[in-house]
Amino acid sequence: MNRIDASDHYNESASKTSQVPSLLTIIIDTNPRAWAALGDLLPISKAVANLLVFVNSHLAFGNDNHVAILAAHTNRAVWLYPKSPNPDRHPPGTNGGSNGSTNNGQEDVEMTDVDGQLDGEATGHRTSANKFPQFTQVESSILTSLRSLINGTAPSDLHPTTLISGALSLALSYTNKIAHTFEVPKASSSDPANPTSTSTTTPADASAATLHSRILVLSVSDSEPAQYIPTMNAVFAASHARIPVDTLALRGTPTFLQQAAFITGGTYLSAAANPRALLSYLLFGFLADAEARRSLVAPTQDVVDFRAACFCHRRVVDAGFVCSICLSIFCEVPDGAECLTCGTKLALGNYGAKPAVIPRARKKKKKARVNGATGREETGSATGTPVPIS
Repeated sequence: MNRIDASDHYNESASKTSQVPSLLTIIIDTNPRAWAALGDLLPISKAVANLLVFVNSHLAFGNDNHVAILAAHTNRAVWLYPKSPNPDRHPPGTNGGSNGSTNNGQEDVEMTDVDGQLDGEATGHRTSANKFPQFTQVESSILTSLRSLINGTAPSDLHPTTLISGALSLALSYTNKIAHTFEVPKASSSDPANPTSTSTTTPADASAATLHSRILVLSVSDSEPAQYIPTMNAVFAASHARIPVDTLALRGTPTFLQQAAFITGGTYLSAAANPRALLSYLLFGFLADAEARRSLVAPTQDVVDFRAACFCHRRVVDAGFVCSICLSIFCEVPDGAECLTCGTKLALGNYGAKPAVIPRARKKKKKARVNGATGREETGSATGTPVPIS
């Protein structure tokens, strides 16, 4: 009967044209000092509003699309969406509540409702019929977590740097976790109960992509040389997993993120000249996933800053010394000419020795002879000195 009504034909075409899920992980640089310097052109409230429009556009592309949002703060990386199972809702140093009530020497347990919100949180958007429920859930989680992060920032936490490396590590871990949930289950070649049965999984199905993942970093601060090693470790892990790392710089020059976009095949754009056009940069430059970019002309970097940070003083250097064993970089020769990482004796050869200077031999001046007489070489006259005739 299936051959007559062509049911197999329609089922096969539907399976081949099904959309591959796409996971977009966004890392927001929430450095208070950097956003304060950018406040006249683009306040953080407007930046988050534009970012929510971009997130909703990504989710509207397909029902299987997913999004995860992280905040890279000055001293930690915090989940904005989805909510962390162990949220830090109170600033450091507090007793865990506004009234300080305890239960048998322990802190009170905060009760949550069905969707994970606290009983006292605002639920006005949740009952709105003019907004898609998933958009409302993402918006409520981001605003609540971001407000908690800002309120929990102490004056001692206001550093000029941002923990981008920690956020990249969390993003890669979450991507790996989600990728395992979309993997095709590996069926055994034979069933113990039925030895004659065989697996229906083909090699083509096993090698097919089950999830398209990428990471987008919204940067507002410069790269920190002290984070060079952990940042590049995360970049190389993303390159090995074929996860592009995109970067949109609203302020400053993130040197290491430029290298991350180049190594992983991502896109790097600088909106420092016009930060108010944040939404245009996001929609036209970063909305397409890795598969769709194969059919598009993606923006590329004309100049990439490939400078590295030394392992001894954490300085960004143009030229330095590299250990041939562990590839550690040093801005100057270490004490005792030993590698500070692996302890290998560095063979510098004759480095630093003064070059031998050999004086050039002077050439003797030759006098010109004209008609058997010697003329003056200084004037170059062709006529020699008159000779008396005897």
